[in-house]
Amino acid sequence: MVALTIPSEYGYVVATGVASAFFITYLGFKVGGARKAAQIPYPYMYAEKSEAEKDAKKNVFNCTQRAHQNTLEGYPMFLTLLFTGGLGFPTVSAAAGAVYLAGKFFYAQGYSTGEPAKRMRGSFAYLGLLTLLYTSSMTAYNLLN
Repeated sequence: MVALTIPSEYGYVVATGVASAFFITYLGFKVGGARKAAQIPYPYMYAEKSEAEKDAKKNVFNCTQRAHQNTLEGYPMFLTLLFTGGLGFPTVSAAAGAVYLAGKFFYAQGYSTGEPAKRMRGSFAYLGLLTLLYTSSMTAYNLLN
């Protein structure tokens, strides 16, 4: 049996997790604004390809929606790695989480221009994610040994 002590610095990890919830909400509002501008009714997730090719607002909506969806797809993994890695390495994990969120912000900003190639501006998010993978792996290793 291993006794687990939560370090006081874990508060930074929790704060990063809370900031990520605000970020996800922000992206949702961006999708709502783009949906309204492009006049895409619910329940449609995207504008049809042929419509988006002819209408810049519909293309922007598709790109904004995709940026949000992609961020949501990776969100459970991000939170899992943030909160587990933070148990052993709270300040490093919180900083890595902040790098990840900043990268996803630039990713979404670039993608939401309607030019998908601009999403690469946020590719540095993976530095944060790989760091979180490392801190989580080391936390697991330390708990098992």
